[in-house]
Amino acid sequence: MHRRLIAPGALATASLMLAIPASAAGFSPGAPGIGDPYYPAYGNGGYDVSHYDLRLKYQPATDELEGTATLLARTTQDLSRFDLDFLLDVSEVRVNGAKASFTTSGEHELEITPKSPLAKGTSVTVVVRYSGVPSSKQAYGFTSWHRTPDGGVGANEPEAAWWWFPSNDHPLDKATYDVSVLVPDGSQAISNGTLQSTSSRLGWTRYTWRSDKPQATYLATLAVGKFDITTGTTDGGIPVVNAYSKDLGANYGAARASVERTGEIADWLSGYFGPYPFNALGGYVPNTTTGYALETQTRPFYSPRQFANGSNTSVVVHELAHQWYGDLVSVRGWKDIWVNEGFARYAQWLWSEHEGEGTAQELADYVYASHPADDAFWTVKPGDPGPENQFDIAVYDRGALALQALRNEIGDEAFFAVLKGWPQKYAYGNASVADFQRYAEEVSGQPLAALFDTWLFQPSKPGTPAARDASIAKSAQAADASAQPKSWKKIAATNDVHGHGE
Repeated sequence: MHRRLIAPGALATASLMLAIPASAAGFSPGAPGIGDPYYPAYGNGGYDVSHYDLRLKYQPATDELEGTATLLARTTQDLSRFDLDFLLDVSEVRVNGAKASFTTSGEHELEITPKSPLAKGTSVTVVVRYSGVPSSKQAYGFTSWHRTPDGGVGANEPEAAWWWFPSNDHPLDKATYDVSVLVPDGSQAISNGTLQSTSSRLGWTRYTWRSDKPQATYLATLAVGKFDITTGTTDGGIPVVNAYSKDLGANYGAARASVERTGEIADWLSGYFGPYPFNALGGYVPNTTTGYALETQTRPFYSPRQFANGSNTSVVVHELAHQWYGDLVSVRGWKDIWVNEGFARYAQWLWSEHEGEGTAQELADYVYASHPADDAFWTVKPGDPGPENQFDIAVYDRGALALQALRNEIGDEAFFAVLKGWPQKYAYGNASVADFQRYAEEVSGQPLAALFDTWLFQPSKPGTPAARDASIAKSAQAADASAQPKSWKKIAATNDVHGHGE
């Protein structure tokens, strides 16, 4: 508790100030958005969350969710009220133990007015009691909660939290998590991090998970259903928990043959990106109709459709690469998505090389040659694609092409030093495309503004001189779009964007 000493002569003034309404004394509402130009209403201003404690009860048969969320936060301004991003029905809110008034506004705003205004720098505990049917809620015309035959899943990008817990929903506000979920016996609850305990009583089982490193809200996940669960340990000593829906049908074998290689692939990636940054690992494949995979922290989500044509380790490489590029280091703003997706795609190119199915150079040449200059592919700028193109294929493929151009420009030694050093420099924090450019210049000792502009920010295909300078498509064979590397089809099979339930 912070106490402020008041000089005797100031007592009268202080008494007068106490009589002035909080709003007039410099306290003001926190902004309803954190300031991201792509998504102005996402996240909130005025506070920073350090921890989420979620105590939930979920009924798979009806999709009913009850919860008590406890948020530990610190104010960053003098607050008269503040918002959380949330969609379910709230019955009570308490701020520092006292009941607070609340209302809703916009598509997903929960406005909370504490009993007493909150001074800047104050530690705050917010408790929200709530219930509802997540699959019945939509915002902006979509849902990020996916019903399955035996339960439900919360997983999407750039938003998924609103459907199952109140939050400050933007990667700039990362926090640790405890997620404790009560489900009927026979069902399991899967979340991020390590399983701390399970306990059963009167027909219900409680699963308690913990993520002890900073985690962005969209990377928090919850899946309830009937799963086959496997456990193991990587060569690096990281515990692995994988889960597969029991009703994946014909996709079951291919899914398991792919995701069971998680530990091996994570160890391989650590050779490029540095030590694995978390204390848990795994993946899960629920029986959803979605087409995408998502890098939910420590335990990526995979759609069964990723394995419809057989095993696909390339998608596992992609989502595990995000554990460094996207999870350990998260975007400063959603316009910086290239620092996530371009690098995860490039990891797939490196895996292709590792598997003898096409080198990164061959894949770069193929991407460059297979899109003619008038292809809309080149109009998307990976360095700032705009919210409508945030997950366009160009962010992935043109984004990886830019990395190959960078590699050819600065050489393998500097390039791989950048790949490994970047996650360490910004570990557990946030960074931008501009930050990456500065870091690459620092490590390589070369000016790179022109290269970054050409390959990331121009809405046109880099011309022959630029391609030649970056050693892209320099041979006659590479200029022939028919020279498709063997790995291409499996890489392309991961191309379903992180869309809104598609």
